[in-house]
Amino acid sequence: MRPLLLGLCLLGACTSPAPPVAPADLGLVATSTQVVDPRRPVHRSYDVMGTQMTLTAFTADEAKAVLAFDDAYREMKRLEDLLTVWKPDSDVSRINAAAGNGVGVKVQPETMECLRLAVHFAQLTGGKFDPTFGALSGLWRFDHDQDNVIPDRTQVRKRLKLIDYRQLTLDEATQSAKLERPGMKLHLGGIGKGYAVDKTVALLRARGFQDFMVQAGGDLYVAGTRGPRAWRVGIRDPRGPPSSYFAASEVTDASFSTSGDYERAFLKDGVRYHHILDPATGNPAMACRSVTIMAKDAVTADGISKGVFILGPEKGLALVEAIDGAGAVIVDRNNQVHLSKRLEGRVKLLHPPTPGP
Repeated sequence: MRPLLLGLCLLGACTSPAPPVAPADLGLVATSTQVVDPRRPVHRSYDVMGTQMTLTAFTADEAKAVLAFDDAYREMKRLEDLLTVWKPDSDVSRINAAAGNGVGVKVQPETMECLRLAVHFAQLTGGKFDPTFGALSGLWRFDHDQDNVIPDRTQVRKRLKLIDYRQLTLDEATQSAKLERPGMKLHLGGIGKGYAVDKTVALLRARGFQDFMVQAGGDLYVAGTRGPRAWRVGIRDPRGPPSSYFAASEVTDASFSTSGDYERAFLKDGVRYHHILDPATGNPAMACRSVTIMAKDAVTADGISKGVFILGPEKGLALVEAIDGAGAVIVDRNNQVHLSKRLEGRVKLLHPPTPGP
């Protein structure tokens, strides 16, 4: 499947599988004699959640890593089956089918947790991130059904009345959820991959891995180090070729998520239309070209990146500064780069972002 977002890449580790790393590259431990680090990078990739999940671990036990990676894939696939809108029997699809009938739909604990997080990020962003934006589905088409058609504005305005996260009711006692109005639709694409990445990180830590990477499209978590070196994250140039990065940063034990207007998009009459829709207007948000968020966990980086993209650089940076441990790299609609205070001195700008519509 085509990745949904390709905003981030580990520089020097962007392909899978990677060629073996020479012992000299992994470093030496200085004792009375030089001891070669026995760990090697182990890579696996899987198609899941509409994107490619890539896992890398530095370990001396390849079999153990492969077993953990396969288990992580199965867990991510299980979460996909709960959260997708493309399967009629998923938890989210069942909630959507029951919208407006007044009856809560019992869901799995992971679905309830994801819904709670979605409401939290909706509140945090003043509704710019809204999990009920699924009401616009079928008008704008940016998934496998992309048709490069601008929908009728009258139809968009009608659907806007069905977007309101406050009309999503969660009942913790019965582990059920309901949408209060007929025609409302949940869509957890804004945080689903980030949520699944965090679950994968927890699984790998529980298996004893300390130095690893989890990437699912534009959502990335890195732990520990890449051999003797820090992980180095590259941020894609929004108007450059897919392999072009305009900024980079060395990181560890952190998550990054990029929301951009370049992967699921089309140009018409010189205007770019893309999949990040402003729930206030029903149209693609136009204040930014890309937003990369650093956070302590992937679901926060994922949810906040969408909200900041829609809010724009001024309000978006104010939001990021208020979140503990969060940072942002924003390319605005005029191709200007904005850095949050926490990332000043940590992110190196390699070259200006490429101009273009």
